[in-house]
Amino acid sequence: MIRNYFKVSVTLVAFLLSGAALIAQKKVTTSAVINFDATTGLNPLPKAANTAAIGSLDTRTGNIAFEVTIKNFSFANPRMQSDFNGKTWMDSNQFPTSTFKGRITNLTEINFKADGKYQARVEGSLTIHGVTQTISTTANIVVAGKQIKTSSQFSLKVKDYNISGPAIGAGKVATDPTVTVSADFK
Repeated sequence: MIRNYFKVSVTLVAFLLSGAALIAQKKVTTSAVINFDATTGLNPLPKAANTAAIGSLDTRTGNIAFEVTIKNFSFANPRMQSDFNGKTWMDSNQFPTSTFKGRITNLTEINFKADGKYQARVEGSLTIHGVTQTISTTANIVVAGKQIKTSSQFSLKVKDYNISGPAIGAGKVATDPTVTVSADFK
């Protein structure tokens, strides 16, 4: 009887420890920063920042995901913010979030257990304005202790996401804005 109790106890402890190890491999953030820059020679104002994006990174599988609330993008010009959220641009009432779900494709080249700087290749699905497109980009990863800092910059074409508006056609807003994503995972 005592022997069976001991076996069950050891098995339970091993199970709990393996579960804790799996949980430790999934890192999260609730304060990723996403910058949106659609400036042109005619208009230097269409820049926005969102400091409340959420994200997750699984260091075991390389899966990475982000979600951002569109209305949380902040512009210096209130009218521009209103236009951005309106029906002719992002229509944030109908499409309140944007998501990215992907993975690091060169995971074997990144050691999340060793401090250092790594360059990751990332592929996945980006959904904006209700349209999903496959994208590929690179990301810089800095591992320092138990913290992982990531950053990436890429361009997208607004027409690929069915976004249009008079400012785009008039050259006041870039047709291929630059998106920068920075996240500290803990």
